[in-house]
Amino acid sequence: MKSKRILIAVFLSIAIFSAIIFILNNQKINKENQVCFKNNCFEVELARTTTERNRGLMFRESLNQDKGMLFIFDREGEYPFWMKNTLIPLDIIWINENKEVVFISENTQSCEKDPCPSVNPGKNAEYVLELNGGTAQKIGLNIGDTLDFKLCPCSIVRH
Repeated sequence: MKSKRILIAVFLSIAIFSAIIFILNNQKINKENQVCFKNNCFEVELARTTTERNRGLMFRESLNQDKGMLFIFDREGEYPFWMKNTLIPLDIIWINENKEVVFISENTQSCEKDPCPSVNPGKNAEYVLELNGGTAQKIGLNIGDTLDFKLCPCSIVRH
């Protein structure tokens, strides 16, 4: 009977530990995950994997003004974006490895036709930030500006 209780306790401990690890590894929004420009900070969901990047902000009906999504790529490159199944207008901001803005597509609208056209800035970027449409203009964000990233160390996955 005693060994059965010990076995159950060990099993429950492993289950709880596994659940905690799962939650920490799959945490998308964290107060530590912010992108800031001057006095304007945005809590960001992170899109680090191919699956997360492909889904992006699709099917969202709204996005809080202080929220956004940061796409993190393994290396700098040209990354076209499209608005397929994206229901809200977005500012799409391409950012290089030095965290400098290299291109802004302002107030990008949802795709209404198939195939869906993409926005290709023709610039190398390592990050792409999506915010509500009109935000870049509202906060005075321009090409060449530098953003400050405050990301939880657990958020960066390098391959």
